[in-house]
Amino acid sequence: MKKRTLYSVVAILLILVVFGYEYVLEEKESSEIIKEGSVTKTDTNEYFLPSSTTDQIVHHANYSLSYSETHEQAEWVAYELKKSHLSSTNFKRPYFEIDKAVKTGAAHWRNYKKSGYDRGHLCPAGDRRFSKEAHDETFLTSNISPQEHQFNAGIWNTLEHKVRYWARKYDGVFVITGGVLKGNMKTIGDEDVSVPNQFYKVLIDSNTGNTKMIAFLMSHKDSNQPLYKFVVSVDEIEALTGIDFFAELDDNIENRLEASSSYKGWSF
Repeated sequence: MKKRTLYSVVAILLILVVFGYEYVLEEKESSEIIKEGSVTKTDTNEYFLPSSTTDQIVHHANYSLSYSETHEQAEWVAYELKKSHLSSTNFKRPYFEIDKAVKTGAAHWRNYKKSGYDRGHLCPAGDRRFSKEAHDETFLTSNISPQEHQFNAGIWNTLEHKVRYWARKYDGVFVITGGVLKGNMKTIGDEDVSVPNQFYKVLIDSNTGNTKMIAFLMSHKDSNQPLYKFVVSVDEIEALTGIDFFAELDDNIENRLEASSSYKGWSF
């Protein structure tokens, strides 16, 4: 009887040691991923990164983001879309994964299940088809926002295709995009992921020797209107979001371009 008790105690201790070791390894791995996510990657043009109202900027290999724990999604995702990035390669769609680089903990993909909303990419998978790693990286939960299917597959998708057209035409553009995380919003899931009432996309092209920018603001619903109808000034999006875009530009250039809602110079 005593031997059985001793064996039981030893078995329990071994189990505790194994689980304890695995826990330490997981914590170490998570810590390393978070640390890695704080280092700016060379493929992201740091010069054009906007301000963060949440003080939680995460840098992945092929895009950067500012995560809002309050709303369980990114307030912005930013990345450079070069002409060389454009590809028609089709990779198998992976499962969504929780972004371990978000130190406060990114939302779980289950929040979207049976919610009635798409897992809407902010950095589209279609913009990152130049490698499987880059493509699969867009399936992190920090890179998605709840979107109505008709909007996601409709006018928003049309805008994403236009961005690729401009990236090809102007030999690359820098893109900043997200939902407007202000006002009264619905929430989904156990973690209360906010459903934005509006989405925005801001582009800057400085590759042609004549810096220009354009901004779009869309209500969260599909539309048959042409894209130029959604063009607004960057100043308007800054006022809505509290985000400062392109602060590193010369003040005269920044003030002039951000105040304009002209789409002159952008081929529609």
